[in-house]
Amino acid sequence: MSHSHHEPDQHTVTLLTLKLTLPGCGSLKQKRSLLAPILTRLHKEFNLSAAEIGLQDVWQSAWLGCAILSTDPNHNASVLNKLVDFVEIRFPEVQIEEFHIENR
Repeated sequence: MSHSHHEPDQHTVTLLTLKLTLPGCGSLKQKRSLLAPILTRLHKEFNLSAAEIGLQDVWQSAWLGCAILSTDPNHNASVLNKLVDFVEIRFPEVQIEEFHIENR
């Protein structure tokens, strides 16, 4: 078996952080039941990693993080902007307070 010494193509990881407000959420259990289907749907729909990354102990707010990896940072940003629109349209029970997209 021969090993090639070529470097892999340059990839960019693009990270979306999304702050959500969950109006009317009255417990951590209720919060988890609200967020779980959103995270599952984002993972399936956009083929990326999605997780709750902050404010885990706060009932009515959440930070979500989504990461996408490809050779094209513009493609990554475009996908993540579509994801923000998707959350806004498909999940009216949550409100987007702010979001940030950055390349790593």
